[in-house]
Amino acid sequence: MALPLWRLATRPAFAAAAAASTLAAGASLSRDQTRSIPLAAVAYADDEVLHPPHITWPHSPYLASFDAAAIRRGYEVYKNVCSSCHSMNRIAFRNLVGVAYTVDEVKEMAEDIDVEDGPNEEGAMFSRPGRLADTLPAPYPNEEAARYANNGALPPDLSLITKARHGGENYLWALLTGYRDAPEGINVREGLYYNPYFAGGQIAMERALYDGAVEYDDGTEATTSQMAKDVSTFLAWAAEPEHDQRKRMGMEWIGGFTILFFGMLYMKRFKWSLYKTRRLEFR
Repeated sequence: MALPLWRLATRPAFAAAAAASTLAAGASLSRDQTRSIPLAAVAYADDEVLHPPHITWPHSPYLASFDAAAIRRGYEVYKNVCSSCHSMNRIAFRNLVGVAYTVDEVKEMAEDIDVEDGPNEEGAMFSRPGRLADTLPAPYPNEEAARYANNGALPPDLSLITKARHGGENYLWALLTGYRDAPEGINVREGLYYNPYFAGGQIAMERALYDGAVEYDDGTEATTSQMAKDVSTFLAWAAEPEHDQRKRMGMEWIGGFTILFFGMLYMKRFKWSLYKTRRLEFR
C-alpha cells in the first residue's frame, strides 16, 4: 500500500532526496527567481523519536554537586562495559584524582595499561606503563579499525556525549535502558537493534547493560537502571569536570556582589546624603 506524502517525508532517504532536489532546482534558477520560491519543508525521522523521561539528577539543582560515589561507580561501568567500543580521548587519569579516587588508586589504574611512546634514542617506538597524564586508553588505534570491528558503524567518543546529545544524561539513561522487542509491523535490519529513543528506532549498538553485569566495589546492587544512571552521571561529569567549581565560584561572586550592593547602598544613604542635600548659595 502506498504511503501518503507526509509519511514518506519522515523517511531519511526521502528527506535527503527532497533536500537534494530542492537544491538542484534552485541552482538552475537565477537569484531573482529563487527569491520567490519557498524552501521545501522536510520532516525528518527525528520528529517521531520517543523523547526520554525527565529525571531529577542529584547534581541538577543550582547548589548541588556531583555525587562522587556515583562517578566512581559510573567509571566502573565504563571501564568494564563501554570501554570495549568507546573512547574518551579528552579525559586523563589525573582528572579522576580527588573526584572519585585517590592519587594512589589512580596511579595503580594507570600503571595497569601499556602506552606506546617514543621514539627513543634509537628512533624506535616503545611501550611503557601508563601515567597520570595519559588519557584513558582507546579500544581501537584508528577510525578505520573501529568501523571494521563494528560493521561500518563508528562508536562515538564519549568525552562530550552529554553535551552532544539533546537531553544529555536523560537521553543516555533512556537509550541504555530502552532496548526492547520491535513492535509488530516494524522490520529491523540485520545487525541493528530496536530502540525507540534512537533516531529512526534502529541502532547498531546492541544492549550492553544487564542486571549484575558489573560488581560494584561499594556493594550497590548493579541493576540495569542503576548502572545506566551511574554511567550517565560519570559521562555528565566527564563533559564538564569544572561543574562543581563553576557553581562554587558562581555562589562566591553572587555573595561578593551582594555585599558590595549593600555597601554601596549604605554609602549612598548615609555618606553621600550630606552632599546631596547641601544647598549652595552665591552672593
